[in-house]
Amino acid sequence: MKVRIHRGAAEIGGNCIELEAQGTRILLDLGRPISAALDENVPLPNVSGLERGGDPSLAGVVLSHPHIDHYGLIPQMAPTVPLYMGEAGYRILSEAAFFTGAAVLPRPIGFLRHREPFEIGPFRITPYLNDHSAFDAYSLLVESDGLRLFYTGDIRAHGRKAGIFEELLRRPPENVDVLLMEGTQVRANSDGTERGPSERDVENDCVGTFRETTGAVLALFSPQNIDRLVTFYRAALRSGRDLVMDLYSATIAAATGLATIPQAQWDSVRVYLPRSQRSRVIRERAFHHTDAVRARRIYPEELAARRGELVLMFRESMAREFEVAGCLDGAHAIWSMWPGYLQQPSGERLRSTLDRLGIPLTIHHASGHAFVPDLQRLVSALAPTSVVPIHSFAGDRFGEFFPRVERQPDGAWWPV
Repeated sequence: MKVRIHRGAAEIGGNCIELEAQGTRILLDLGRPISAALDENVPLPNVSGLERGGDPSLAGVVLSHPHIDHYGLIPQMAPTVPLYMGEAGYRILSEAAFFTGAAVLPRPIGFLRHREPFEIGPFRITPYLNDHSAFDAYSLLVESDGLRLFYTGDIRAHGRKAGIFEELLRRPPENVDVLLMEGTQVRANSDGTERGPSERDVENDCVGTFRETTGAVLALFSPQNIDRLVTFYRAALRSGRDLVMDLYSATIAAATGLATIPQAQWDSVRVYLPRSQRSRVIRERAFHHTDAVRARRIYPEELAARRGELVLMFRESMAREFEVAGCLDGAHAIWSMWPGYLQQPSGERLRSTLDRLGIPLTIHHASGHAFVPDLQRLVSALAPTSVVPIHSFAGDRFGEFFPRVERQPDGAWWPV
């Protein structure tokens, strides 16, 4: 078995790894680089049969999780190329496409399930559900020719599924030859001891801000970050507030298929329909979306009357209608995404709008990626023959923190 990293060996995001054994090839992830502008044309990696199909040696693409830097180039590949991913992740992306305008992915021919191996040609693949800010995210053990590669995907140990990371440490795959490990938190200025807030820390911090806020809390986070949805819901309950989802968020929550995820039908959850989403539903005649939440709808008059009792999922595009509704007096905004987005044009527009409205902005956020001490525990548990960096701008520093590091460049084949 041999491997070629097409993208990700020297950057965060854009992951794409090609594996070959016995004349058959598979890809692990097919991501769009984070550095690419929204309107930028990013070509597919140079993989035979990926763009036009017709090459039977390309047996499939296996997606680790539904983040665009891991799946974003899938719409450009030939629809005849088999796709594998988590079932809930596929539902989430399919439902999100209606609201975001993103291309709908082709239907997978197989779904990933925790510790249930499946075969693609000579490859035996075992998914391991992991703790990440994307729902239904997996690490992947790939076996062929008597060799074993473990690809972490994106992973952490401080989220709401931290227990499943600990399970991996207790029951790791044995005899791993190569650990292809993400290193987002390995940075040029790292000393290897840094840690940051956990998901539970974010919840506690939110409770404090919620209780101190006299008006509405404006919650800014990705609706596809289901851990964060649970965090804000729990913080709202602890603060005596209701969580108000928009229709997009309520639809994504339903798509998880889990009764333990906050749903529109829950007592302390309401659903607001922003103008843009209402227009889309009417234009597309997609009334099943609104029918599903009809009994839980909340309208501008109630938003204004109960603003001190509510946590509103919010985007800058909703500011004007909330302002007109009179529900922003005494409001406080909480940013719960990567702070770097605030330096981008959309983040600058948001800050300008909040400044105009006199609304303070506080950051309560936990990273989706493991800190170095947890990655060290992972390396110790798996005891691989070699550690290969991916998903990091500082792969050259891995050797300072982990044993048996072997860096591999983008574009070159190497043996497992």
